Amino acid sequence: MPPYTLALLPGDGIGRDVMIEAEKVLDVIESKSPLRFNRNVIPCGGKHYLETGEEWPQGSFEFCRDEADAILLGAIGWPNAMTDEGDLAGGQVILGLRSGLDLYANVRPIRLYEGVRHKIHGEFNQVWDSDSVDMVIIRENTEGLYHSLLRRSADKAQGRAPSEPEAIQFPGLEGEIAWDPRPISRVGSERVIRFAFNLAKRRNGAPADGATRVTCVDKSNVTRGCQLFRKIFHEIAEKNSEISVNSAYIDAFTMWLVRNPEEFDVVVTPNMFGDIATDLASVLQGGMGLAASANIGDTHAMFEPVHGSAPKYSGQNKTNPIAMISSVGMMLDWLGETKGDADCSQVANLLETAVAHTISNGNILTYDLGGSSGTTEVGDAICTHLTKLLKEHYAVA
Repeated sequence: MPPYTLALLPGDGIGRDVMIEAEKVLDVIESKSPLRFNRNVIPCGGKHYLETGEEWPQGSFEFCRDEADAILLGAIGWPNAMTDEGDLAGGQVILGLRSGLDLYANVRPIRLYEGVRHKIHGEFNQVWDSDSVDMVIIRENTEGLYHSLLRRSADKAQGRAPSEPEAIQFPGLEGEIAWDPRPISRVGSERVIRFAFNLAKRRNGAPADGATRVTCVDKSNVTRGCQLFRKIFHEIAEKNSEISVNSAYIDAFTMWLVRNPEEFDVVVTPNMFGDIATDLASVLQGGMGLAASANIGDTHAMFEPVHGSAPKYSGQNKTNPIAMISSVGMMLDWLGETKGDADCSQVANLLETAVAHTISNGNILTYDLGGSSGTTEVGDAICTHLTKLLKEHYAVA
């Protein structure tokens, strides 16, 4: 395969710190496997905006759209960095790419590695067996409550005048009113729900019983958008009768998610509910430091840790880099699938093994997992084991 062109967007705060560790992993992969990468590092984010007056250099969106095979993002967000319109500075990077590239499926694996300790019942007590948590939450990524901001960000990223929804009246309300529309469409719902069913077919089922299962999470007892979302869910479920289905309201789901995580395989949900539920679910795997994600469309994909920019930890060598490193693994897995590249798929599996080994070994972990190691030490440990695995695999191959 020819080299893959990557757009690397370090962004703000700890995003820049963990991107360094991601590049170390890419260095190891290039040195010990047939894979090669052309990397284009693009400065961006809120801090970049305060320093330069631009959220990212002109032409960055077009590069991501037209030239990059995949996009890797660190994090966006910096204190007091807001645009003149009152939006998050850097929003046209993360939100503009999600909307402008139509990355409609936000994919969040929730897997508990052996050796991870939890804080749910006291200080770092073990709550679940590692085999009890293995699900993926699919969040619709371009509609719902974020739709207006997503469209504004996409317009700005592509040099268009931002559009706003028309104002409406709210009888019975007086004084200053702020509002956000929450559009949920048939087309948007169908494609993300189909994505969830197709993903379920490639997995091993729910930990509790091995059943391939898709759960729809919404608030269809109250909101019309969710009623449409659930209606479409059942329409698609009828065409996938070999897959078990379930449904839940978001408020009840948050309880079941923590109480019985072993019952879930693939979960699909509208945008805002997915945003909240995935942060809660990160606790099941040990916290945000382990939470990787993908934003996937029909032709483009962007990969990022879920943890945000955490400016107060920036440059302190404290941040857990595993979420970012696992996002690299998701990127390789996606490239392997979409490009038909067996090496990408194999290296993704080996990287997952290296991450799992480092965690279960327990000697080199950051503070959030009960350890005292730094960002660079954890990245080095994963790279060391990955080097060993790649040498063994390609020596045999």
